[in-house]
Amino acid sequence: MRTTLTTLALVLTVLMPTDSLAAQAPVQISVFPPLQLVDESEAVRGLRLSIYGRNANMTGLDFGFIHHTTGSFEGLQLGLVGFTEGSTRGVQWSAVNLTKGSLEGAQLGFVNSAGGGEGLQWGGFNHAQNFRGLQIALVNYAETLNGIQLGLINIIREGGVLPVMPFINWSLD
Repeated sequence: MRTTLTTLALVLTVLMPTDSLAAQAPVQISVFPPLQLVDESEAVRGLRLSIYGRNANMTGLDFGFIHHTTGSFEGLQLGLVGFTEGSTRGVQWSAVNLTKGSLEGAQLGFVNSAGGGEGLQWGGFNHAQNFRGLQIALVNYAETLNGIQLGLINIIREGGVLPVMPFINWSLD
């Protein structure tokens, strides 16, 4: 137990902001807004534990049921629903992963959606606007893709081998 707490303290120390402690909190514990330690308008850099947590930006480990970031997310997100209104850099590993902005990293879940970006989407249904990378799912959909889709139904609206293909589709620039 002591080793675990020491390790957690070291991780949080590394993730602590160096510029302004008032601008970002190292820990967030949330039942739902406004019943949370840190106001939803503030950023968290470290650890967020929540049933439903909402903050401006989140950097670090995000663990719980529903994660909502109104700005950008960077780190590892584990839960049921991960929703980022800005960009995501890292891994979203939830049943449902939604990033309105760009994704740099991976989305692993039953439903994955990103506005754009690059990386990996692996799940039951993948959706991306403009994506570079690999989509693996039962159904994959991309407006434009520079990469490969593997699944039962693969749709690349603009630029694929065909707009709809079974098992594999690709568009490589």
